[in-house]
Parts: sequence; C-alpha cells; structure tokens
Amino acid sequence: MSASPHPFRIPAFRAYFLARLSNTLAQIAMVVVIGWQVYDIARETMTVKESAFQLGLIGIAQFLPLLILSLVAGWVADRIDRRWIARGSVALECCCALLLAWLTYTDAITLPWLFFVASLLGVARAFAGPALQALAPNLVPAAVLPTAIAMSSIAWQGGSVLGPAMGGYLYAAGHFLPYAVSAGLFLFGLFGLFLIPPIPPIPRPAITGAANPWRQMLDGLAYVRRNRLVFGAISLDLFAVLLGGATAMLPIYARDILQIGADGLGHLRAAPALGAVVVAGVFAIKPLSKDVGAKMLLSVMAFGAATALFGLSAPLLLPVFGSAAIGSDFAPAVLLALGALFVVGATDMVSVYVRQSLIQLHTPDAMRGRVGAVSTLFVSGSNELGEARSGFLAALVGPVVAVAGGGVLAIGVTMLWSRLFPELRAARSFTPPATLEVVPKESQP
Repeated sequence: MSASPHPFRIPAFRAYFLARLSNTLAQIAMVVVIGWQVYDIARETMTVKESAFQLGLIGIAQFLPLLILSLVAGWVADRIDRRWIARGSVALECCCALLLAWLTYTDAITLPWLFFVASLLGVARAFAGPALQALAPNLVPAAVLPTAIAMSSIAWQGGSVLGPAMGGYLYAAGHFLPYAVSAGLFLFGLFGLFLIPPIPPIPRPAITGAANPWRQMLDGLAYVRRNRLVFGAISLDLFAVLLGGATAMLPIYARDILQIGADGLGHLRAAPALGAVVVAGVFAIKPLSKDVGAKMLLSVMAFGAATALFGLSAPLLLPVFGSAAIGSDFAPAVLLALGALFVVGATDMVSVYVRQSLIQLHTPDAMRGRVGAVSTLFVSGSNELGEARSGFLAALVGPVVAVAGGGVLAIGVTMLWSRLFPELRAARSFTPPATLEVVPKESQP
C-alpha cells in the first residue's frame, strides 16, 4: 500500500493553504488596526480605564453576530457548497477593508463606524469558520488530516505573525494603508478559493428527508454535548481563553504600560503567533501521536502561567530597573513580555492542534459544518468575550490585575476540567472510533 501524500502535494489543499494565509494576514492586520484606532480615538477624550471599556465593547460587537448566526451558518455549511460560503465571506471582508480604507483616508472614521464594521466582520467569520473547517477534511485523505490541520494552522499563525507587524508599520506610514493592503490580500485569497475544484458529493444522511431544519441546526449542539471528548476539548478552550485571553489589553500595554507605541504593538501581537508557528512547524514535520489529551491539558496550564507572567512583566521589573525597564524594544520588561507571549502562542498551538484533530477525526462529514459552527461559536466566544471580559475588568481593577488574574484563573479551569472530563486525560491518540454516530435517532426522518 502506498503512503498517503503530504497535503502540499494535493493542488486543492495548496490553493486552500494560500487562501487561508492571505485571508488571515489581512484579517489580523485589520483587527490590530481597528483596536488601535478605537483606543486612539477614545484616548483623545477618555481615561485609560474608559478607553479599555471601549476595547471590551469591540469584542462584544464581533461576538454578537457569531452568537446569533453560528447555528445557521453550520447548517448552511452542511447543505451548500462550502467553497461558495467561504468565497462570500471573504468578499464581505474585502468590502469591510475598502470601507475602512476610504473612511480613514477621508478623515471620516469614528467609533460608530469602527463598531459597525467590526460587527460585519463578525458576520463574515460566523459563516467562514464552519465552512473552512469543514472544507479542509474534504481535500486530503484522513490519514494525513492531522498534518493538514498543522499546515492549516501554520497558514493561520503565519498570517498572525506578519499581520500585526504589517498593520502597525503600515498604520505608521499612513492610517488608511493597512486597510487598503488588506483589501488586496482578501482579493488574492478569494482567487485562491476559486482555484479549489468541486468536491465530490458525499452522502449526508443527517440532512436528507423531511427533518426539521431547526432540529438539524441543533443536531450539532446535541452531537457535541454527547461526545464528551469533543465537548471537553471545546469547552476547555472556551473557559481558558475566556478567562486568560490578553489580546484586548495589548494596545494598553503598548501605549501606556510598556510605552513602545504602534510599532511595539505589532511586536506584541506577533510574539504569540511566532510561538505558534514554531510549534505548528514541528507538528507538520513530526505530528503529535501519543498522550494527546494529557499534553493538551499541560499546554493550557502553561498558557495560563505565561499569560500571568506577561501581565506582571512591567510590575516585576520596574522596581529592579526603574524607568529603563520600559520604553524601548529591548527594555527588560518588554523582552520579558515578548518571551511570555511567545510561550502563550506556543502552548495555545498545542491545544489548537489537539482540539481540531479530535473534532475533525471524531465527527462524521455530514455533521462537520454544524459541529464546526459550535466549535467556532465556542472559540470566538472565548476570544471576543475574553477580550470583552479583559476590557471590562481592566476598567474596574486595571489592566495588570485583569491580565495576570485571568492567567491564574485559566490554570484553575484546566485543573477542574481534568477532573470533570477524564476522557481528556485518557485520550492517547487521535484514532477515531470504528463507527461515528451521525444524528440522534429522533431527529432522523
């Protein structure tokens, strides 16, 4: 029997990889600049804590469309060509980039406009997430799916490495430039998605017959709830990142705590993505195969510890080095913060790799759109609501306590989940069961 080909030897996956890389690069650059603009505009008339509250609201603006649309988006991804869903979502993101470029160029940009576009981006992500997650397994043999997931993560994290720096440097050169360049990258990603050929139809017994569409949408939730391994992996990420996420605080750290400006914000955003790319590259060469559940739990605990260290980077070193601890890219507190964020990204990549592999390999294709929608909702809930939690908590107790305390809480959640979901500790490999239940019997026609 011949060995399965590496994902890059499959033309459809190469097109998918390039599209994902380009789209992520554009999306992350936009998110960084939107956050910076929100904070910049707010700081003209507001205090640090009041501006932090505005950053929290941006997280809510992006999450609400996901909350409302995710189940519908997953159902659509199991009924309509997933390539066209992804293409439509990227086209909407391109329009958002063009709108922000024009508003910024004409000095018409305001907080309401930024919140409106953030909401549109949430709509695009609600549909793009389930479609792209469900599409990738259709492009490669099951034997190389974990490697394909690692490569897909490299595309995402590669864009996350370059996107923040690109956004920061372009913003410094001209405030409209990051949006204009992002629009061009979205167009390139759209071209890559059009290169993916039609996917051979796959039998989908879960969506045939006269089953009620609303019941079909809820099947994704029901499947995740019954599959304790999948449910434990998804919910662990939700609560760990919800409590320990520090992304929303990076503009505050760049401007007011570490005092390294817009370019420094790019470095802070790139550090965790760089750590994630390194780990994803290792997994692409040597996929993780043993004790996957225990390694995921340990990685999430390390994620919390590194987050707490980042939050305390300036308070720990200011008493030792004084004002020299901050204010430049090579200041001690800045280097400690960058190192901690590198570990944050590296450990998060282990969790992402294990979680996505378990979800994709333990879910039948007929359910992947809806289960992917649940996963997207949980992941986005952890990211956007985590940003909101950070912003609102920082408005009450300050950013340092919000970030460091969140990291400690993430460690506690992981310890609790290891008890509540012994299936996670017991997961030795990614091997799925011999048969996969598709839908509950009562929802079948």
